[in-house]
Amino acid sequence: MTEAVTEQETVVEEPEAAPPAGPSLHQPKRWLIAAGEVVAIVLLAWLAVWCWNRGVVKLSYPIDGHDLISTRYHGNWLGTAVASLTLAVILALDAVRQVVLALRTRPQKAADSDM
Repeated sequence: MTEAVTEQETVVEEPEAAPPAGPSLHQPKRWLIAAGEVVAIVLLAWLAVWCWNRGVVKLSYPIDGHDLISTRYHGNWLGTAVASLTLAVILALDAVRQVVLALRTRPQKAADSDM
């Protein structure tokens, strides 16, 4: 029988990848984005309250000396209120994220030692 010939594996080392040249996570301009989102949150909350108040209508009918009060719900206004409030909550979460990314910094020595 003949012995199988095995070759030694050669390990090719790849050069270290350079960090991306794009912007880092810490950018002070994120404060401006967060401020704009807070303004949008306030406007959307106001819109939700206004639409909700238009969507609920109280009707009063005088019958035999007392009033019969009925409530009518308009789905289009209530749906718009719910949608605007949902969008406001999503923007609030993103505003918190923007503030955290604007504040978070890593010292240069710690950033260099991780690589």
